[in-house]
Amino acid sequence: MIQRESSVSAHRRPDGPVRTCVGCRKRELAVELLRVVAVDGGNGTSAVIVDTARKLPGRGAWLHPDPQCLDAAIRRRAFVRALRITGSPDATAVIEHFSPAESPSHPRERTGSEEHEHTVKSR
Repeated sequence: MIQRESSVSAHRRPDGPVRTCVGCRKRELAVELLRVVAVDGGNGTSAVIVDTARKLPGRGAWLHPDPQCLDAAIRRRAFVRALRITGSPDATAVIEHFSPAESPSHPRERTGSEEHEHTVKSR
């Protein structure tokens, strides 16, 4: 009888917990994903916020730090299902986490490299 060696990499355990992204549905190590939770917004509404410390109470959902995954999660109403909430939650805080806040008085215009922008601003 011939015995085959089992592939070590096929049965290797990942280095930590594995979670599923609610946007693209791919499994990834939890350290690679953002945790989001629902908080009560008052008047029966909910808001979804990013749990950067990963310690907020309540049910969490996981999301790749990729705008495409965020768009897919919002489009598919994945936050509602994953967080088990009713209604349409306010995801503004998560959207703002993905796009850096810009000053409302004069939004930053990208003119090239950061070095070039610094040179232009210092003149």
